[in-house]
Amino acid sequence: MAKQYARAKVLGVEIDNVTMDGAVDRIKGFVAAKRPHLVVTCNPEMVMTAATDQLFAEILRKADLVVADGIGVVWASQVLKRPVPERVPGIELMEATLAAAAQNGWRVYLLGGKPGVARDASRAMQQAFQGLQIVGEHHGYFDKSGEAQVLESIKAAKPDILLVALGVPRQEKWAAAHLGKLKVPVAMGVGGSFNVWAGVDKRAPEWVQKIHLEWLYRLMRQPWRLKRALAIPQFMLVILWERLFGGGAER
Repeated sequence: MAKQYARAKVLGVEIDNVTMDGAVDRIKGFVAAKRPHLVVTCNPEMVMTAATDQLFAEILRKADLVVADGIGVVWASQVLKRPVPERVPGIELMEATLAAAAQNGWRVYLLGGKPGVARDASRAMQQAFQGLQIVGEHHGYFDKSGEAQVLESIKAAKPDILLVALGVPRQEKWAAAHLGKLKVPVAMGVGGSFNVWAGVDKRAPEWVQKIHLEWLYRLMRQPWRLKRALAIPQFMLVILWERLFGGGAER
């Protein structure tokens, strides 16, 4: 029987050994603790970014929960003999968190996206999750001069959950920099999830998701992602090299 680890290490980035249900349970515990916690949904691109961005790598190391958002991370954990149980897609973890928020009366704040996207996503979320309290929204197109206003808006709203859609790695760096002052129990980077809920973008059909080609579907719809998508084959080659020559086997 394979050993079980609290975290799987993928090229120096530690991934929590949790299922979707386990991740939601952890988030429930974070809210109950009423102390700031950072949740990261990690994909291969983020692992590769951490290899060259020391600040980002340190943020991932100190994050309270890092889940495998991306089948590539799950595959890598298996190749390196420290497998995580399943993929925990970021948008689905966000949705499960919203469902828990509606059930438990948690307050939610949406930060990010183009002007109007967070508002439209908020409306759709409140229709989908009966009783969900979204206590504020703000777009992600702000600079240093407008940051103080954003911070004051979040503080005044007193959310339990802060969903940050500023893109990687900006969203994780922004949350890590301000979470202590904001004192929000849970901050989670959610990438382009607001766009999906606002109807700006579409997720891949379910059958594409099941065969783990959602990344290819996004690339076909958004060719500008090509440069980012090139991180995936690079990631796979580095993982195989680590397995064969870097001592990446189970110890």
